[in-house]
Amino acid sequence: MRRMRHYVGDRNPDGCEVMVTDLTHEGGGYPLDPRNDLRNYSPDGFEFGYSGSGPSQLALAILADVLEDDNLAVKLHIDFKNKVISRLEGNTFSLFKEDVQPAIAQLGASQRR
Repeated sequence: MRRMRHYVGDRNPDGCEVMVTDLTHEGGGYPLDPRNDLRNYSPDGFEFGYSGSGPSQLALAILADVLEDDNLAVKLHIDFKNKVISRLEGNTFSLFKEDVQPAIAQLGASQRR
């Protein structure tokens, strides 16, 4: 299976940068849009590895990018942050779209209960 979208985060002295590798996108990828237009948790940017404002922004941005459904991303992002983003360890992370989708399916099912 060819993986299409890959999210790579790197924490450095200037903050946390997240790039999206997408072979279907012109140029092969793009910086992840923080989607401050949906919620502005962290004007200073993304973070991961704990439960806070930066991880909330990252969870929202990844879900908005994967789902291409802003309303559903807003609905699920806090649970996604708690289940996935807050548990990422170290100064880098790597998530494929195919890794995110099962978590989204579980969150959606638990929200329907």
